[in-house]
Amino acid sequence: MRVAQVVCTDAFAGVERYVVTLATGLAEQGHEVLVFGGGGESMPSRLEPFGVQWTPGTSTVEAARWLRRQRDLDVVHVHMTKAETAAALSRRRRTPLVSTRHFAARRGSSRPARLFGRYLTHRVDLQLAISDFVAERIEGRCLVVRPGVPVADPGPPAARRAPVVLMAQRLEREKESATGISAWAESGLAAKGWQLLVAGDGQERSHLEALAGRLGVSASTRFLGHRRDVDTLQRDAAIFLATAPAEPFGLSVVEAMAVATPVVATASGGHLETVGALSGAATYPSGEAATAGQLLAQLATDPDARADYGQRLRQHQVQHLSAAGQVAATLDAYRRLI
Repeated sequence: MRVAQVVCTDAFAGVERYVVTLATGLAEQGHEVLVFGGGGESMPSRLEPFGVQWTPGTSTVEAARWLRRQRDLDVVHVHMTKAETAAALSRRRRTPLVSTRHFAARRGSSRPARLFGRYLTHRVDLQLAISDFVAERIEGRCLVVRPGVPVADPGPPAARRAPVVLMAQRLEREKESATGISAWAESGLAAKGWQLLVAGDGQERSHLEALAGRLGVSASTRFLGHRRDVDTLQRDAAIFLATAPAEPFGLSVVEAMAVATPVVATASGGHLETVGALSGAATYPSGEAATAGQLLAQLATDPDARADYGQRLRQHQVQHLSAAGQVAATLDAYRRLI
């Protein structure tokens, strides 16, 4: 097949990582893939080794013009509303249009935007949702294809790793990182020589730093800012903490699972379809810092339980949340649509 993937951004976050995983996986199977958009510092280095053609751009009009120039496309696959709009403007009505819905919300926040959203819904031939959580909150019919990550070297068993709890997420209000800081204080692990590492940045950072000070855990909490080595941090950490209550999917959780890192997560959102799918998962009700702290303390003081839990998480990721599985399911959807 000849497939175009369109994401009208200059970022490299969850959506763009999804595009890279899908594009490279398709290319590895001999399909020709073209990608428009995504962060210029990250996309080329990840796509070009697989022969994927990449074009930078964020403009809806630029993306529409780019699509019009492409010949013999079998599928146009778009991500987020700007890319959907570009596909509509490109007037490629004979090319099947697939849209992946990455967020648990209907299109449009105003009445005109909602009306345009209805048009886009009818224009799209197939909607994919990244989780049941998303599928239940968007308009129109859709097929759930959960993202996956490559099978990874797990590194040392969780029982032999440094005494570190890692949070890796944007420091914005919807992630409820404050619950993580409070859970850290509740756990009492700082007094036992453990550290909390916070990778990521955002508008909440200064508030979170002040909260750590008020709770008396500043000395044991390190704010690392934006990091490009989160995969290494995950492999080295003894526990991964995910606090977002309405995570559409939670790719960072799956990446932690892939390296057998024990995960403590909210029992809500997409987490219920990843770590929460395991029996006995370390999940807690959203916002309940005391319960989260207890789970951290229990795992920290039981190395054998950490190692066993980490291995079970990895096995689940390999079987159900692999990049190969994501690519295969998407290819099957393309073929049925064509």
